[in-house]
Amino acid sequence: MTLPMKTIDELLDSAVAARQAARRAARDNNLLRQVWRVFVARGAPIPIEVLERELTAPARQTVRDGLARLDEDDLIMVQDGVVRLAYPLSGDPTAFTVRLPDGRTCFTCCAIDALGMAPMLGQPVTVESWCHHCAVPIRVRVDPEGPDTDIDGVVVWVGRRDPDERRACSGH
Repeated sequence: MTLPMKTIDELLDSAVAARQAARRAARDNNLLRQVWRVFVARGAPIPIEVLERELTAPARQTVRDGLARLDEDDLIMVQDGVVRLAYPLSGDPTAFTVRLPDGRTCFTCCAIDALGMAPMLGQPVTVESWCHHCAVPIRVRVDPEGPDTDIDGVVVWVGRRDPDERRACSGH
């Protein structure tokens, strides 16, 4: 029996790869970056009215339209007039807490997101969680260049989502 040999490109689902590329490009959106800043500052779900006051946009409707597009693109989640998620940040508590140098905390959707916060913010952070197998607390300091080297035994599991699945952080 001969097993077929495939390249990585042949193994990747082109639809998933295209969606991921589009999501990466959408992260350059100025409105999304402003939403991230407010999320980091507040560490909680944000009513759209607050964003309309705090964001630099020409008009309220522009903010609302932009937020609707970001929600449709699965980069934020709006529920009942409140932005609850601005991927990778969650306004609701999750198992992944990111502590900033000034003591503020924010939550991320997953461990990979938490590890990516230091480079995203350009400052060191401390990631706090627990082992999802044995419940032992985990605390990792992460600089923009990467995590501390003293993390022996820490493993991050990455699962696959169904291509049609959305809202990884919320289950929606």
